[in-house]
Amino acid sequence: MLIDTGDWRNDGEYVLQYLQRHNITRIDHLVTSHADADHIGGHAAIINYYETRANGIGAVYDPGIASSSSTYQRYLDAVEQHNVTLFKTQEGDHIQFEGATVTVLGPPNPYIANKERNENSIVLKVTYGKTSFLLPGDAAQQEEQYLLRQYDSSLNSTVLFAGHHGSRFSTSDVFLDAVTPQAVVISSAYDSQYGHPHEEMLNRLAARNIPTYWTAVHGIIVLDSTGEQITVKTQAEAPTNPQSLRSASPLDPGATAPVTPRTTIDVEGNDGSGGGPPTTTAAQTTTSSQPAGALQLTEVHADAAGNDAENLNDEYIVFTNTGNALLDLSGWQLRDAANHSYTIPDGVTLESGAQITVHSGSGENTNTDLYWNVNQPIWNNGGDTVIVVDTEGITVLRETYQ
Repeated sequence: MLIDTGDWRNDGEYVLQYLQRHNITRIDHLVTSHADADHIGGHAAIINYYETRANGIGAVYDPGIASSSSTYQRYLDAVEQHNVTLFKTQEGDHIQFEGATVTVLGPPNPYIANKERNENSIVLKVTYGKTSFLLPGDAAQQEEQYLLRQYDSSLNSTVLFAGHHGSRFSTSDVFLDAVTPQAVVISSAYDSQYGHPHEEMLNRLAARNIPTYWTAVHGIIVLDSTGEQITVKTQAEAPTNPQSLRSASPLDPGATAPVTPRTTIDVEGNDGSGGGPPTTTAAQTTTSSQPAGALQLTEVHADAAGNDAENLNDEYIVFTNTGNALLDLSGWQLRDAANHSYTIPDGVTLESGAQITVHSGSGENTNTDLYWNVNQPIWNNGGDTVIVVDTEGITVLRETYQ
C-alpha cells in the first residue's frame, strides 16, 4: 500500500527511488489522501512506471473531491490511460490488506466543511496485532472534530502521523488526548513556506512528552512492527523532543543513507489500540551486544530538598541491573526529553542486581554514584522522560515519569 506520492515539484522521484531500492514490484493499493498537488505530485509517474515497467497498480482510492490543478489532471489521465480501477473512498469502507486491518475513518458521507479538500482527507487506521497507526492526511480542525465525535477513544493508536504536516490547527489537544500516541511522525520540508511544523503544535506534543520524528531532520523514517513492538529506524540521529527538532540539521530528501534502529516501542494490551504512555523498553536487535531488558529505572528523585538549583546532588535517578550478566555501561548516553545528554565514563560496569545512582550535581565518581556536573536542574519535577542509549545508538531504556 502506498499512501500519497509527494510534492508535485519532485514528480514522484524520491518515492519511486525508494520503492525501487526496496524491490517493490507492484502497488496493490495506491491511496490518494486528497487531491492537493503536494500529496499527489508523483501519482502519474508512479502509475505510468508500475503499469509499463513493473507489475501494475491494483487499485486507486480517492476521496472523490476534484482539483483544478494540472497535477490532478495528469493523475486522472494516467488512471484512464492504463485502465486502473479507481474507487471513491469514504468513511466505513475497508481496504483488504493481508495480515492487517485497514479501516477508513474519513472523509464522512456526506462531506463536511463545504467539500474543502484538506478537511475531507481519507483517514486510515491500520492495525497489526497490538500495534496501530493513524494516518489523517491533511485533516485539521473540522475533520478532527468530526473524528472525535464519531470515534472518540477508538482513535487510540500507537503511532500518529501528524495531520496537515503539523499545522497550527491540526493535532489539537483533545485529538491527542483521544489518540494517546506513543510516537508522532511529521512529514514536511525543513523550510516549509507555511512554517510546518508549527510551534504551537510542537508545544502540544512536548507537553505530553511524546517522542516526535520529523522527516526534515530524521530523513527516512521506518516503523517496523512485529505486532507487539515497533522499532523506529531513521537515517539521521536527531532529537525527538518536539521543542528541539529545529535545532537539528536538515537532511536532503534525496539522501540514500541507510536507516538505523533508534528505539523500540512496546505495546500493552491486546485490542490493537496501542496507545497510552510509553513503557520502559529494550530495543531488540541482532547487532546489540547488550542483554535486552537488563537495565531498569528504579527511582527518580527529581524534586531535591530546598531549592533544586542549589542542591543538585539531591536530584538523581537510580538504575538497577535486573539481568543475569554484567552490564558494561561505558560510553552509554543518558538523556532527558529536552535532549540534555550525559555520557557514562569508560570503565563503568554494573553487576547483576547492582544499582548505580546518577546525580545532577558535582562529585567524584564511584562504583555506585556518578555525577553529571551540570549547574542547573535536569529532571523536571512535574514529569519528564528518562532515555538511555548504548554505544551502538540503540535506545535500551525509555521511561516517562509523572
